[in-house]
Amino acid sequence: MFGILLASAGTVYLAVAVNLLASLLAILTLLTYLFAYTPLKRKTPICTLVGAFPGAMPPLIGWAAATGRLSVLSVELYGFLFLWQFPHFMAIAWTYREDYARAGYLVLPTENRNRFVAWLTVLPTLGLVILSLVPTALAGLVCRTGVFLLSLGLASCGAQLSLRPSNVGARRLLLASIVYLPLVFVLMVADNV
Repeated sequence: MFGILLASAGTVYLAVAVNLLASLLAILTLLTYLFAYTPLKRKTPICTLVGAFPGAMPPLIGWAAATGRLSVLSVELYGFLFLWQFPHFMAIAWTYREDYARAGYLVLPTENRNRFVAWLTVLPTLGLVILSLVPTALAGLVCRTGVFLLSLGLASCGAQLSLRPSNVGARRLLLASIVYLPLVFVLMVADNV
């Protein structure tokens, strides 16, 4: 009840004090997280894909709150966060796979687990490499080069985990993912200052 009260108050506050678009995006995020992602965690590893949609919404909500609209740059930021979540969570899911299984969460399949981790790590990291080449948000050469190199580094760590799954590889990928995102955003901000 407390959570429902806070969520309701927060979305009403956003609608009244900020703008309707930010409030609607927050409601969409809340509903998707609570009624799609959360129940799927006990049913299918596809929950990771479903959870990435609300998980990447904060930049869109923030952009909508600040500007009253969405733009190509806000969607690009969403894309970075959406794709980043997969290698980040696959590293966590691999490291704590037994804990998740004991808790009844199906974040990794019981069969073909290594292939699942490989696909949900390698493809999104390659997507980040490609997205780093899109010149909209990354206008300056220094920013684009830096984000491209960071994306290659993350993809390399993802490929290593995919080729030789291990807790050491998962921890390396997790550390790389934790360093990656803040540095990408710092480069974007420095490029637009």
